[in-house]
Amino acid sequence: MDIIFLKGLEIDTIIGIYDWERNTKQTLILDFELAYDIRKASQTDNIEDTLDYKALTQQVTAFVEPSQFLLVETLAEEICALVLKEFNTPWVKLTLNKKGAISTARDVGIIIERGQK
Repeated sequence: MDIIFLKGLEIDTIIGIYDWERNTKQTLILDFELAYDIRKASQTDNIEDTLDYKALTQQVTAFVEPSQFLLVETLAEEICALVLKEFNTPWVKLTLNKKGAISTARDVGIIIERGQK
């Protein structure tokens, strides 16, 4: 299986459990790895035969921006469910970085992998 990746997608949203987090948008940084068989696309040279990462970016952004989850764990699960359903990929790995959540750490977040059921 081939892997299509998207790294460094920045999306501003409300996320967190503290009062100040419920009132201030924070920037999340998302990295994706998605299993996808690209052989047909490589033969046809047609976007319809591959995973359209622009469409993926638009759908994930449209979902995350208005969301108001408390936990990054919940948001990560929901993003993966959306990607698996809408883009028919057999597997997705998501790194969700909540940069700045801990002032003494450069990065903090979650990495999850999910596949079709």
